[in-house]
Amino acid sequence: MTEQLVITGVSKRFGGIVANESISLSVPQGSITGMIGPNGSGKTTLFNSIVGHHPVDGGSITFEGREITRLRVPQIARLGMIRTFQQTRIFGKMTCMQNMAISDADHGYGLAALLKPISGETRDRSEALLDFCGLHSKRHLLAGDLSFGQQKLLEFAMALMIRPRMLLLDEPTAGINPTLINGLIERLIRVNQDLGITLFVIEHNMRVIMNLAENIHCLAYGKLLASGTPDDIRNDERVIDAYLGGH
Repeated sequence: MTEQLVITGVSKRFGGIVANESISLSVPQGSITGMIGPNGSGKTTLFNSIVGHHPVDGGSITFEGREITRLRVPQIARLGMIRTFQQTRIFGKMTCMQNMAISDADHGYGLAALLKPISGETRDRSEALLDFCGLHSKRHLLAGDLSFGQQKLLEFAMALMIRPRMLLLDEPTAGINPTLINGLIERLIRVNQDLGITLFVIEHNMRVIMNLAENIHCLAYGKLLASGTPDDIRNDERVIDAYLGGH
């Protein structure tokens, strides 16, 4: 299987704090790959480095064979790598349809995009993706009036609107009720299998990640602790100690 994302010796420091130390891992194209680790282990920092939110202090990152280590967020997004956040990044005072339209590069950017009527392919694609995420009946509501779980689904739909080749999902099930979690898992699998989108998922819900991911990377203290299949990770004494040892 082709390695779509390759991280080699990546390090990131904030002052005297080492957030990531010489991390090397890869994500195969078309896979669902997980990343776990105790709070403060450096997972979100690594995601931020991958998508260009902050420069790394060492190492390299390649996406589909292209060096992206020094590229900025918009440049990386245009290559097809999109991420979501623990706390949703939506426009609460805009409708769901407007949120979808502003995610579509074909619709335009800035104030002109906000004032431009939604029509044609953008409208059709927006409605189809909102329907896929169970939000079609909410499409004309303000995004800020949705429940937190529904806002996460909207953010997921907005990410799909960009036509990503890889999605980095940071805690997609956090704060979501069990019913929505099951629906989200089904949608993630469908997006991966039907659309061929690679998923790289940070997740604290161990039941979710063990059932979802083909391979899992575990971080602790800013370092890569272990990598392997769900069974490998489940039975790895280092992983058990990291979680149960109170770190």
